[in-house]
Amino acid sequence: MIFWIEETMSVVGTSEEFNGSPGGIWLCGECGDEYKGKRIYNYYADNYRDNYNKYDFGVLIKWEEELNKRGWYSNWYDAGTVMVRPI
Repeated sequence: MIFWIEETMSVVGTSEEFNGSPGGIWLCGECGDEYKGKRIYNYYADNYRDNYNKYDFGVLIKWEEELNKRGWYSNWYDAGTVMVRPI
């Protein structure tokens, strides 16, 4: 999974490197990485009316669908950090 994410995102590590928690992938939630021309993670996106159908809890819906197809999901750690974990 980490290799697939690295094709799109610039900052990728393991959750073990971040906080010792096993089995997850650590991502930058504020780096502005894009998937199909849209910002992937935007913690504050739901606050803007024009984003209501593109983001769910600050995660680009299309990106989350791709993660889910692969058996993973996004989980905010804080406003600048996302952990991707197996479903």
